[in-house]
Amino acid sequence: MFETPITVVGRVITDLRRRTVGNQEVISFRMASNSRRRGADGTWEAGNTLYITVNCWGKLVTGVGAALGKGRAVIAVGHVYTSEYDDSNGVHRSSLEMRATSVGPDLSQTLVQIIEQAPAATKEPATGPEEPEAEQEPGAAKEALPLSA
Repeated sequence: MFETPITVVGRVITDLRRRTVGNQEVISFRMASNSRRRGADGTWEAGNTLYITVNCWGKLVTGVGAALGKGRAVIAVGHVYTSEYDDSNGVHRSSLEMRATSVGPDLSQTLVQIIEQAPAATKEPATGPEEPEAEQEPGAAKEALPLSA
């Protein structure tokens, strides 16, 4: 199957919908991406709007569920496809959808605090003699240490 990669910048326009398909969880939402262009007189004019359903599987479910909601500015990256179906009146319809590979807040419009998930399995620190610190030449750069909170 040919998959078309796409990046969409816009806003979440529906509530997130969390459901189970088979034995996997998925979160879906609709987003809108608006275009603008400068008119002949130099003013901005509204262009077309792209509406797309974003489906988030696997590890995305937890992060998207915790970080996003209706009205939030979002950037979604994934593969786009068309879903075809018959509506309740028997009319054949199609919908543009994305299987997301990455989803996150649009940092040009949002402030966020990053909270990283703990690793699944942590290793115990090795016991034994520590290696002596190597001598450094004067003026040599030292390794940067992470800041503690």
